Amino acid sequence: MVCGMGLTRCYRDGQLIDEGFPIANVSDHLEEKDTVVWFDLCEPTEEDLASISEELGLHHLAVEDAVHPHQRPKLDHYASHLFLTAYSVRLDDETATLETNEVAAFILPRALVTVRKNERFDIKDVLQRWDSADPELATGGVGFLLHGLLDHIVDTQFDAIQSLDSDLESLEDTLFSDNIRDATMQRRTFELRKSLVMLRRVVTPMREVVNTLMRRDLHIIAPGTMPYFQDVYDHVLRAGEWTDSLRDLVGNIYETHLTVRGNRLNVVMKQVTSWAAIIAVPTAITGFYGQNVPYPGFGQPWGFWVSSAVTVGLAVILYLTFRRKGWL
Repeated sequence: MVCGMGLTRCYRDGQLIDEGFPIANVSDHLEEKDTVVWFDLCEPTEEDLASISEELGLHHLAVEDAVHPHQRPKLDHYASHLFLTAYSVRLDDETATLETNEVAAFILPRALVTVRKNERFDIKDVLQRWDSADPELATGGVGFLLHGLLDHIVDTQFDAIQSLDSDLESLEDTLFSDNIRDATMQRRTFELRKSLVMLRRVVTPMREVVNTLMRRDLHIIAPGTMPYFQDVYDHVLRAGEWTDSLRDLVGNIYETHLTVRGNRLNVVMKQVTSWAAIIAVPTAITGFYGQNVPYPGFGQPWGFWVSSAVTVGLAVILYLTFRRKGWL
């Protein structure tokens, strides 16, 4: 959804009664009984939010956080509203790069204001979730709108975790491959580890965010919609636990790679040393008698054949010995 296009909706008893109206008409809809209003802003400035912040009673600190990017995932409690910051994510399977899309939300008793920090946040998917929501959930007021937003965010995080898990499994399969290049392995491990660290930063705080929203004293979630938020909370817990396990796994993969590489180096060194020892025997014999020192049978044909047999025999004995020890 392109930035600069203000999106608006108005619900009554779970039914969509108006959409696409100017943001200036939000106050008119709020004057109507039993209505819930949502509107969206994409990359707004503080001046864009100033006109609605006074009307809706938004705290200036929350407005400042909504405009400036790179906030941590959190839920702040102000006198007239709650302020939420969260991130949807997308993982590039080819480069293992994690893309984060920040969204802020002002949660009022009868209104939800979303502020997207960039147009990559998929607001269309959020709208589809609202349109296809269970009728019981749709009557939940602001809680219904908030559920669709959080459900989308948590699902993107869960999808990214699943993709990272698949990538790490593929990386595990290549650990003992003879054709793997160290530079490729190290680069891929670093990319996955970097994305996993970034993902953990946006996933782990969601546990506290969703848990706080479920507090009954905030009166945001209606009793009928509580099971839906519990389902989101369960996904958040699973995502956090899965992220922690993947963090341990990527560390184990890197350590295993170093161990395998060290073992391969040891094997190569034993092989090289064994062949050097085999070659050293005939070299030592021919070198010693190459000083014009007469050896048994010197100048005789049988002496040449005996010396050659001794040299080859010693080399064969060394080869069989190293072979038996598993060095060759």
